[in-house]
Amino acid sequence: MRVAVTGGKGGVGKSTVAYNLGRALSAVVVDADLGMADLPTARGPDLHDVLAGRADPVEAVREDGPVALLPCGRTLRGARAADPRRLVETVEAVESVYGRVVVDCPAGLGSDVGLALLAAESCVVVTTPSSVALADAIRARVLARELDAGLAGVALNRVGADPPVSRVERLFGAPVTTIPASETVATATTTGVPVASLSTECAEPFEELATAVYSSRRS
Repeated sequence: MRVAVTGGKGGVGKSTVAYNLGRALSAVVVDADLGMADLPTARGPDLHDVLAGRADPVEAVREDGPVALLPCGRTLRGARAADPRRLVETVEAVESVYGRVVVDCPAGLGSDVGLALLAAESCVVVTTPSSVALADAIRARVLARELDAGLAGVALNRVGADPPVSRVERLFGAPVTTIPASETVATATTTGVPVASLSTECAEPFEELATAVYSSRRS
């Protein structure tokens, strides 16, 4: 299983969804944002090293945190040395050992996003209810379709009362999981831990999203 988490617009909570979906799926999360990595990091080889041919993909996976993670480096030098074309084989190598991989795509709709989607079998699109975010999310969905990444679900993030679920379902033709705006989710993101570490209730939407991903594979 290789699932990309994408969204088009930056700032919609894509990395938060990817990290917590990885926890719910017991998957390795690959931080594929080569220029603006946002997931937890640690000492040791990272995705920059892997894509530069200096490290083995599986050896770069960190299993010592709450979520198995192949982190990305934070330096401009590392980003310049990385060959993004190696991303597909990197994700496939991790899948061959761990079985499940969640790829956190960069923001935008550039070639780097396309490579991350190309490495996946399906995708989850993340958006907020704003019209700008929804427009970019639709563009991300079109790009994913062109690259044969099927739509496993939509995460409608940071919703308040009466979220536009029916409208978003019509726009995307896929099940929508709502994730309420929450201080607990924000705190978990800031401290680099999955939401489930702080609140079982707040983690329920991510479990629901994981169920949608599983269901899409059976359909």
